Amino acid sequence: MPVTRHEFFSSEFLAQLERLSLLSRRVFRGHVKGERRSPRRGHSVEFADYRPYGVGDDLRYVDWNIYGRTDRLHVKLFVDEEDLCLHLLVDASASMEFGTPPKLDHAVRVAAALGFVGLVNLERVGVGVLRGRVVEGWPPTRGRNQAQSMLNFLSGVRAAGATGLNAALMDYAMRAREPGLAVVISDLLDPEGWEAGIRALLEHRFDVHLVHVLAPEEMNPDLAGDLRLTDSETGEVRDLTLDGEALRGYRERLRQFLERAEGFCRTREIGYHRVVTDTPPAEFVLSELRGRVLV
Repeated sequence: MPVTRHEFFSSEFLAQLERLSLLSRRVFRGHVKGERRSPRRGHSVEFADYRPYGVGDDLRYVDWNIYGRTDRLHVKLFVDEEDLCLHLLVDASASMEFGTPPKLDHAVRVAAALGFVGLVNLERVGVGVLRGRVVEGWPPTRGRNQAQSMLNFLSGVRAAGATGLNAALMDYAMRAREPGLAVVISDLLDPEGWEAGIRALLEHRFDVHLVHVLAPEEMNPDLAGDLRLTDSETGEVRDLTLDGEALRGYRERLRQFLERAEGFCRTREIGYHRVVTDTPPAEFVLSELRGRVLV
């Protein structure tokens, strides 16, 4: 059933999103004019600066008043406005179904908020669903009237299958027609790693942010005694006794896992944003992502 935007956003959150725009640390040449101001010099209506005339410059932009005073040719520079392509890459492997609320529910709501901001600001927005070695998606589209279509697509995303983040991200980086702002939303639970996929995005000149989604039950397991655990992606079954020593070992491995993820991003100037799903998506978007992905 098609989803309404109010199922993703409260009216208050929607009003706040309407006032935001995307923020990128890189300049990308867009296909069409958008509402996003770029520091790259162009020919919009807003004056920015002057520079000396060069061979091949358009004479329409010569300031003849300066020429009359100095006998030198200068051309006017203007702030260029262009659209940005936002690539929302959502991990929908089986592990994202874990937690209360499920990690995937949180991920698609964060993606919906970012995508909505992009579309209302006339940016292009695309969604890639990462599952196994396959990338499904909603192709980059521009226009406020596409918001409902994007929300309908996201509402239909279901968690299933094994994780293959490296292969999926590499494939997306190779197939994307142009780079842009890439926001990867994942729990990073892939035994083969995810770093090579992120590096592939960087090598293809994407401005990368990583939203690391964790469940409260992963941060503070409420389990004890003899357990039989089943891997949701591989089906592997493991019997264990969760006592104090085992719990301390888990917490130490979790600490190392989180530190490695954050350290990898920090050393490569990747935006790293960790969220536990007991934090409402609206609070996370407005507190953690505002000033980093949104402005």
